[in-house]
Parts: sequence; C-alpha cells; structure tokens
Amino acid sequence: MRLWTILLAALLSVAAAAPAHGASRLIVRGGGFGHGIGMSQYGALGFAQNGKDHGFILGHYYKGTRIATLSRPRRVRVLLQSAARISFSGAANLPGARELDPDMTYHATRARRGGVTLRSASGDLVGRYRSPLTITPSPAAIQLLGRSGHATSNGRYRGTLQIRRSSFGGLNAINQVDLDDYVRGVVAGESPSSWPAEALRAQAVAARTYAITTSKGGAGFDQYSDTRSQVYNGISGERETTNAAVDATRGRVVTYRAKPVVTFYFSTSGGRTENIENAFVGAPRKPWLKSVDDPYDELSPHHEWVMNLSLAEARRRLGGLVKGSLRRIRVLRRGRSPRVVRARIVGTRGTTRTTGPVLGARLGLRATWARFTVITASGSQGDGNEPSQPDPPAAGGGTAAGGVSPKAVHVAGLTIAVAGHIRGRVAPAVKGSSAVVQRREGSRWVTRSHTPMRAGGRYRATVLRSGLYRIVYRGEAGPPVRVTI
Repeated sequence: MRLWTILLAALLSVAAAAPAHGASRLIVRGGGFGHGIGMSQYGALGFAQNGKDHGFILGHYYKGTRIATLSRPRRVRVLLQSAARISFSGAANLPGARELDPDMTYHATRARRGGVTLRSASGDLVGRYRSPLTITPSPAAIQLLGRSGHATSNGRYRGTLQIRRSSFGGLNAINQVDLDDYVRGVVAGESPSSWPAEALRAQAVAARTYAITTSKGGAGFDQYSDTRSQVYNGISGERETTNAAVDATRGRVVTYRAKPVVTFYFSTSGGRTENIENAFVGAPRKPWLKSVDDPYDELSPHHEWVMNLSLAEARRRLGGLVKGSLRRIRVLRRGRSPRVVRARIVGTRGTTRTTGPVLGARLGLRATWARFTVITASGSQGDGNEPSQPDPPAAGGGTAAGGVSPKAVHVAGLTIAVAGHIRGRVAPAVKGSSAVVQRREGSRWVTRSHTPMRAGGRYRATVLRSGLYRIVYRGEAGPPVRVTI
C-alpha cells in the first residue's frame, strides 16, 4: 500500500506541472468568388482563350438567349457620390444658359429652403437652383472632386452632372450618360484590359444588358458606381482594348424571347454556376439563369480556397445566429453547384436555421460553395495508467526530437512512462474512422500515430513525449496544442 501511495504522489506531482492547453478551429474549404449566377468572368476568359467568340460565351452562361441590337439610344443615370458638399470642375453651363468657368472649382450644398446652393471656390454665391440641378460639361468633361476638394483618380465623366437633394440628407452627384459611354467606363472596371477581345466583348454585352434591366429609378438614379451595381470608373477607367470591345458590340444586348433580361455575372464559379433561386434564396426561377458547367474556371486564383477561424472568431462574426458557444455548422441543402442553400448553426444552447447567402456574408466567405469542419483539441498530461504504445521513431531511425526519450518516473526500483493526451472533437466525423496524430519536429509535421473517432466525433490520443501536436482528419488539420510531460 505504501508503494502505491508513493507512485501516485510521484505521478500527481508531474501532472500538476502540466496544465491543459486547448484550441479550436473552423475550417472552411470552398470554391469560387461571387454569387455564382450567370456568367463567370474567369470562365469567359478560358472560353476566349480556347477560340470561342462572345456569342458562344454568352449563350453558354445565359441558357436559351440570343443577342439582339437595341432599337433606340439609351441613357443611364449613375450615382457617383453622396455628400453634404459636392465639388466639381470642368463645367460649361447651368440651366438658363449661364456660363461657368471650366477651370474653376465649384461647391454645391443643400439650400435651407429647398433646392441647391452653388458657390465658387472662393465662397462667392453663384446662385440657388431647384433640385435637380443639371450641369453641362466642357469638352474636357466634368471632373468630380473628392470630399476634401481634391481630384479623385476616377473623377472624369462624359455626359452631364446632375446634383439632386437626397432623401437621406445632403446631396447626390449623378452622372447622366449615354449607355455605351457608360459601358466604356464599366468594362475596364470589371475585367482586366489585357484579356482576349472576345472575353471583353462578352463583358461589354453583359454589362450593357444589366444596365438597362436593373434600374434603381425610384431613387432618382439607375445604377450605383460600385459593386452594388457595376464598377463604373468613367473616362479615367477606360482603356483602348475595352473601348474597342464596346465599339465592336455597340447596342447589343442579351435577350430571352425577344426581351432584354438581367445578366448577372461574377468573378469565379468554382467549376459550376448556380440556379438563381439557390443563390438568391427565394428568388423566382429564371430559365436563362440556370446552373451550367464551367470547364475553364480553374484559371482563377479563387477557384479553390480555404479559410481558418477559431470558434471564438466565427462566433463573433455569426453574432446572433449562434446560441451559446458555436459547436458546428451543418449544411441542410445545397444547390446544383453545390453552393449552400440552407444551413443550421449548432450552438451549446440551441440551433438556428439560416441561408447560404446570410452565412457567407456573416463569415466573410468568397462564395457559398463551402464545406465546414470543426476541430477542437486540448493537450494535457494523463495519469500514466492508460495502456499505450510509444510514439514510433522518426523517419531515418532513432527516437523523435533528436533522440529525446519518453519521460519516465523512477520509484522503488520501477520505471513508469508518463503519458500525455491530445483530445477533442471533430464535426462532422464518422464513428470508427481514423484521424492522424502529428508532432511538430523542426519545420515539419511528422505523423506519429492514428486515433479512432468515437461517438459524437470525439477522439483521445496518447503521446509519450512533450511537444506540439495536432490531428489531421480527412485532410483537414486541427489547431496545434502543446503537451508537456
């Protein structure tokens, strides 16, 4: 009895010096960049590089459509800036034929009794005008200035500048411009100007069609100048190759049953596009916006990607979707691509259902084509009583970590190996399947053993040497944890 008391005291004294160390990781492995509906821009690049023209490209991504030419000219109103003060130069005339100096900077503000007040850079009153105030540009074009009064890198625009009182306070600067001039400022903002001509032509037709089918007209403008609509950089964004693509497709739009239709497009599909009702959950089905194979999408740097977050960080991003502490994300339904359509957030205090787009936006994912794996791990010293096999030797022979032997306690002529553990859970995991236990040795992770998955994705692996450990389950590496023996 005395011997076992001594042994127990010795083991407890070693264990007391090695507190548990834990960590968690949410691994999101996905593909694509963007909503996945309509034309993949990198896919269009691949088709063009393989000899397909823009008609073929557009017909592939927008099923059952044809290209037609608009019967009359169109104009687009683009919201460029919302601010308390709008500053500009390059103006030639105001309503009533009043001339302005193109070289002078003017400032517009909201008038107290309605309308717009216009002053020169020196503060002199030019006049008070009804809203909206339309300003005719000089031949050099309107130069919209930044809020500090300095020129912005993309501040030159064709067409007229309309200054309108905003319903949210302040003023809106709106560029009224011919449709094809608008598209000139979009194509280079949406596609690299070095891409093949047919890819740029496909982009031009898609951008033109999108512009005339997605008007925000109730707000006094049709399009935003950023990704809420299409990236529009005006004259400063134009390039020779992209302008050539616009000229070569002048007036052409995508039609379905002889009517222009919404032509969504995005960067990267991950290998397949998605039905609109699966990507924009609850949206009505559109026969031309169906999932199609995207064979050249691997050209994109975002074709495949991975994101690692701690569970605490994922919990912070998901906010009120998590009840208690985050346990896992379970996908309930996928689309054709297969993007996430609906999912369940599992917390320690309950579950919450959500959609793929909401989940992707909260976590900051590039796309909703994603798979989620949770791995938790904690490293602690065991009690020395669990049967185990010592870590196998490192490659090349000898013991691990340059000949360091397993730690042992020597009591009353007996030698007892002191074992440590790495334990935790994996979700999702298959009971009875195996995870790899790895130890950090120099700059490499070296496989030391395997451990089975228990019920609920739990695991417990025994190790006999101090060090940094992790488990790898079906290619996904868990967080490293230190075991001190």
